[in-house]
Formats: sequence, structure tokens, C-alpha cells
Amino acid sequence: MCCIMVLLHSLPGPGHSGLRKHVKILPMTSEPVISVKNLGKCYQLYGQPSDRLKQFLWRGRRQYFREFWALRDVSFEVAKGEMLGIIGRNGAGKSTLLQLLCGTLTPTTGQVEVHGRIAALLELGSGFNPEFSGRENVYLSSYILGLSKQEIDERFEEIVEFSGIRDFIDQPVKTYSSGMYVRLAFSVATSVDPDILVVDEALSVGDGEFARKSFDRIMQLRKRGTTIVFCSHNLFQVDALCNYVLWLDHGKTYGLGPSTSILPTYGQFLDSPSDTTGKTIKLPTDSGDARIHGIWVNGQKCQTRLDLASANDDLTIRVEFHNRSDHPPPSLGVGIRTINDWLVCSMGSWVDGIALTCNDDGKGEIELIVPKIPLLKGEYLLDIYLMCERGLYVYDMARPCATLAVSQKNLEQGLVTLPRTWRVQQDKS
Repeated sequence: MCCIMVLLHSLPGPGHSGLRKHVKILPMTSEPVISVKNLGKCYQLYGQPSDRLKQFLWRGRRQYFREFWALRDVSFEVAKGEMLGIIGRNGAGKSTLLQLLCGTLTPTTGQVEVHGRIAALLELGSGFNPEFSGRENVYLSSYILGLSKQEIDERFEEIVEFSGIRDFIDQPVKTYSSGMYVRLAFSVATSVDPDILVVDEALSVGDGEFARKSFDRIMQLRKRGTTIVFCSHNLFQVDALCNYVLWLDHGKTYGLGPSTSILPTYGQFLDSPSDTTGKTIKLPTDSGDARIHGIWVNGQKCQTRLDLASANDDLTIRVEFHNRSDHPPPSLGVGIRTINDWLVCSMGSWVDGIALTCNDDGKGEIELIVPKIPLLKGEYLLDIYLMCERGLYVYDMARPCATLAVSQKNLEQGLVTLPRTWRVQQDKS
């Protein structure tokens, strides 16, 4: 598990004087709460350690390094209450941008202006003082974020309760597991009423119950008007949460605009041929969350190859599941993709307004029928997802659960056949 740490950042103290001329932390105004202008970050890469000494001795008269621009000429603004998604492949500059926003890195060019208190969840590798207890770190971190002792006292029980590590709160943080560290860090960062929350893949960590609680907490902050910068590889979550999206590629802005226009293009950009036929189903595990207990495709158990005739045979999927009694009933998602991983279509019970139900033991069953399957000739992979009631957090998945081998009698080309009506214009002369 990657460990997500909390950046505790309020008004720059004496140790941040070098950042002040580039990263301005200002009082809240009606202006954009985040303003980034021509931002760039360049690193000096040395071939060997001795080159650093040579560079120092020559004082710039000779160059013993090569430049690497992790970020270059990036500009954007974020208004109060908006949620900006940041997307891009690994190495695109996303984490560098987030650290520049929070002031933990000094820009090489450009500047960042931030209005209000920032709380951030970044993969920084540092955060709490490992020698301090969890209790001491809660007080220290909250104080740095701008809370008074009285405010921390009032929120302490809520912070500990959300983290779920009450039995260990007085133990040194260095004895915590990575999961315990993440729980407490997230709880502190989201309990101090930040004006701006910066999140880097926070929803992908922790066990299922904690990840769900984390997502709900972020949604609450969003409803209260907190400005959120959300960086994730999960395009479904970005699409569901974010008003606007910034697409970075090789450190430069590749796209900036409404999520409805940026994400489809980015999805096509990510698609590349890959052999997925060797991937096996992810089997359910007993972690206490909602779980898939069984999948049948046209009456056959999952992990099967199913022959279908295009525009003739029905596709019937039956899923049995188990849900925790303290969870709302889950939702079901179905995806169909090509062998080289192009998504053909997705279907969700929440999209169609279908509510799943469970008996007193938490067991439930749902069936999906796709009549006269419109796929054209080829092989496709069928994926099943058991998700939260809003279809945003995945409890369990079977990816793939079956291979669909579709045949057709005609010569129609493409991935799907569409229902249509032909009208021949009659000659009225």
C-alpha cells in the first residue's frame, strides 16, 4: 500500500521565507482561490556525484548537469467551491504541480497564488513526527493548520473516532502500520475545515470501509463549498466529481476545460493494444464489505467463454452478492471491452434508477438482460463491478468474468450494430 501523508500548511512561517515570493498565501476573497501563472519546475540531473562538486567549484562557468523540466508553462485558475481534476500518465508532472500548489516545492518559473487555508493529502513520504504519539501529532498538525487548542480539543474525539485507531492513539506513530497512519492523517486533514483540499489518489488507499468513509468526507467538504483539487487515475471518479479537468503530459498542459470535453479525449489517448486474455478474475475476499458471491452469464458460471450471435442472442448476467448491514444497498456496474482494452460500453444500475435490495442476512441478487446483443463480430471481455449506491467506489470486481465470442452473418463493420429505420423517398413526379 502506498502511504499517503498529510501536508500541514497554513501561513508560511520563518522556515518558508524562500517560498514567499513565488507562493502567496492570501486571505479569502471573491477572486479565484487558486491562480497559477506560467508555472514551471526544473531539476538539475547529474551523471555522477562528483559532478555536483565540479558544478559548485566552477560556479556556473561550466555545466555538469542536464536539465529536466518536470513542469513547464502551466497556467490555470480555480474558483471557490469548484473541484478541479488533474489527470495524466505517470511522470506527467501531477505530483510536482500539487507540491508547488502547497508550497513544499519552489517554482523555477512563474508563481502560485492561494487564497485561504490549505489541507493536503500527498504522497510525500513524510508527515507526522514518528517519535510523537498519535495524540501529539493530531494537536501539532491541527495547530500548524491554524486551529487553536480549544478548537482542537473540541474536534479531537471526532478525529479519533473517524480514524478508528482509538486503542493506539497514545502510541508512537513509528509503531503504526501504513494503514493506521493513513487513517489518522486523512482524519486530521479533513477535520480542520480547510478552504482548499488537495488530494492525490487518497480514495484508492485503505480498506474498503475506510475508503468509503474517506469518499463520503470529501463529498461533505465539497457540499460545504470547499475548493478541491483532485488528482487521480480513476477517470470514473474524476468524471463524477470534477467540474473542470487539467490534463498534463510531459510536464505541459495538454488540455484544460470541462470534464465532459477533456475526459473522452483522454480516454482515447490512454487506449493502447495490450493482451488481457491472460488476466484472471479477481476473486471475492472476506473483508466485511459488500462482496460478489457468484456470477452467471447465460446460465453458466463466470470465467467462461460464451458464443453469441450478433443482434440475435440475449446476454443475461445474474449476480449474487452480500452486503454489510450498516451499508446502504450497493449498485452493480457492467463493462464490456475489447481484447486490446478499448471500452465499448458500460451499464450501471444507479444510472437506470434501479435500486438493489438485500434480505435480513445482507444477501441479494440482481439480473441484467441485454436483448439481441448489438455487438458485432469479435471477442470481448465482460467486467462486473459491485459499487457503492452512487456508483463511485468499487467494493468488489470480477475483471474479466467472461469472454464473449460474437459471430455475425452479415458484413457490417465496427464494434456495435445500431437500431435503425430506412425510409426511401418516393418519386412524386
